[in-house]
Amino acid sequence: MFTQLRHPPLVFGLGTAGLVALLATSMLTGAGRISPEQVVDYLLGATGDAHLEMVVTTLRLPRTLAAIVVGAALGVSGMLLQAVTRNPLAETGLLGVNSGAALGVVLGIVWTGAQTGGAYLAWALGGALLTTGVVLLIGSRFSSLKLILAGAALSATLTGITSALLVADPGTFDQYRFWVLGSLAGIPMDRVLAVAPAILAGLVMAALAARPLAALSLGDDVAVALGHRPGRTRVAVTVAVTLLSAAAVAVAGPIGFLGLLAGHLAKTVPGDRVGPRIVLSGLAGAIVLLGADVLARVVMRPYEAPVSLLIAIVGGPVLIAVARSRAVAAGAGDLFAEKTRRGRGSRALLARDRFRPRPSDTFPVRLGACSALVPVRSSLAAAALAALACAAGLAAILAGQSAMTAGQALEALRGIGTGGQIMLVQEIRLPRVVAGLAAGAALGLSGCLTQALARNRLATPDMLGVNQGAVIAIMSAGLLSSTATLFEHWWTGPLGALVAAVAVFAISGGTGTQGYRFIVTGLAVTTLAGAVTQSALAWNGLSAATAIHSWSVGSLAGRGYPVALPVAVGLAVLLPAALAVSRRLAVLRFSEDVGVGLGTNPRTTRSAVLALAVVLAGLAIGIGGPIAFVALAAPVLAARLSGSARLPLVGAPLTGAALVVAADTVGRVIASGGEIPAGVVTSILGGPFLLWTLLSDRRS
Repeated sequence: MFTQLRHPPLVFGLGTAGLVALLATSMLTGAGRISPEQVVDYLLGATGDAHLEMVVTTLRLPRTLAAIVVGAALGVSGMLLQAVTRNPLAETGLLGVNSGAALGVVLGIVWTGAQTGGAYLAWALGGALLTTGVVLLIGSRFSSLKLILAGAALSATLTGITSALLVADPGTFDQYRFWVLGSLAGIPMDRVLAVAPAILAGLVMAALAARPLAALSLGDDVAVALGHRPGRTRVAVTVAVTLLSAAAVAVAGPIGFLGLLAGHLAKTVPGDRVGPRIVLSGLAGAIVLLGADVLARVVMRPYEAPVSLLIAIVGGPVLIAVARSRAVAAGAGDLFAEKTRRGRGSRALLARDRFRPRPSDTFPVRLGACSALVPVRSSLAAAALAALACAAGLAAILAGQSAMTAGQALEALRGIGTGGQIMLVQEIRLPRVVAGLAAGAALGLSGCLTQALARNRLATPDMLGVNQGAVIAIMSAGLLSSTATLFEHWWTGPLGALVAAVAVFAISGGTGTQGYRFIVTGLAVTTLAGAVTQSALAWNGLSAATAIHSWSVGSLAGRGYPVALPVAVGLAVLLPAALAVSRRLAVLRFSEDVGVGLGTNPRTTRSAVLALAVVLAGLAIGIGGPIAFVALAAPVLAARLSGSARLPLVGAPLTGAALVVAADTVGRVIASGGEIPAGVVTSILGGPFLLWTLLSDRRS
């Protein structure tokens, strides 16, 4: 990624000089109208203005020191994770460590009213320690690219729990929406001093772990032969990463990509000397964060840009570049890549399969001169899933927190009962259920198409950045409008999803050819779009931000027939189209030559399938927002029932409909006096499902 420099002392010298220059720039620069000359006069004692004293001593000095301390902590923690997992993509933000620390802080705010830096640190330590332990536990089980996806699963679950707490407590959300941006503005000096001992302890432990990490990079057996204990080394690194990341999150909030950037900048030092790289990673982290903070003050004067957004703009492309590098590809362990290498003999495989006897899974149906072969297992699975979706819809209509019983709700559905009961069932619950069924079916079908398109079970709209593209488009249209609600701009969803899909596919080099690198590219786009969404939450008033947040995590509250109708019409048109291209889509499992030999145009087929999947995802998000993991789980579960011989183009939408309605029902009844959005429920449950999918891919 980065060119190695032959003179390490020159690197350290230049880095130190750059940090000093940025320190001076940070003290002299701000979003206000105070000139650098006035600041210099104050520092030299030429003036004693009280306003200058407040700006320089109370505001700029603490945030400058905080940027240096937090940047160094995140840089070193990223370098330690990359070394101990032997994964160039490892970073506290991407692996969910920051999300664990953030959840700890939110729990502290909700349960104990934590406000001080010491309280933030204590709660962040607990969340970061638990998450770091899980990351290192699963680190040896996954390849470089899969570990990032495992981190995304862990982060999704932790973020889902955080969102559930925030939805139930508007006061905590108001405090959280600014803190989560990673802003350094307004940080008091006592908070920096409170976390200084933890950061110092983490840096000392990192220095002591330098030699054992260097030995560990050669393998556990070699490390033991050299007199080191790999288990003890991993425990020490766990404690160091926990201290550093928790302290950084307690001061400035969860800032992603910084450890990734610092760790790769540290690789400019030649050789495998871990000690110099640890020092350089801390220096690089401080430089990057302080530079981003200075830029944040001047790029939108008199306002400030979010620091995390600026770092994500740089870190996203770096993540994509590293994921595409030879070092990552060499150790990817990508099942798809292995299949591709073996797929050079696809013609022989296809010819051999023609003469292999298989049990019949179809029975003929004749109607006059017309006949068709109906798949037995797929038909039975579709019937069972249709019954399940109907049962989920009926349960959603009958369940709720009102005093009305299930029997009364069933009578109200038939138009029998009081006016209030009939209105609740027929005008509130029933339209919401119909909207959930339509959104879930669209997400399930969209996920089935993208998985088949990329030949990877993890290639779903929410993992490829498609959902976030639709979110930004709808959110932007809603914010620019003064009267309409967000879901009334459903028509912008497919447009935003299409733009995101084109960007991801163009960057990754096409569909079906990049394996897990293709998904990591989408993950980078998703993370960057998420930073944009969080910035929009902070830039709006509390009432608008609360509404946007509830929708941006996936919610069916207030949905009805008007928003469900476009998705229903889209399904009525696009599902037959998907069935029409299903046979051509099945041919894409083989190589390009085999597809052409069988009379299909792979490029045209991929374009048509991509268009279908993007439109479906955009329409679904227009109804309920980005309800996570439904597009991943629905095709996988449907395929388990219907078998892997055929794409579950009917079973997947039925499964998705059942999942969304069930998640919405759970969110409505589980919290007394409140409601948890359906997307939060699916995020909490979807993270473990994604981990299971990764493990099952590994076993296969």
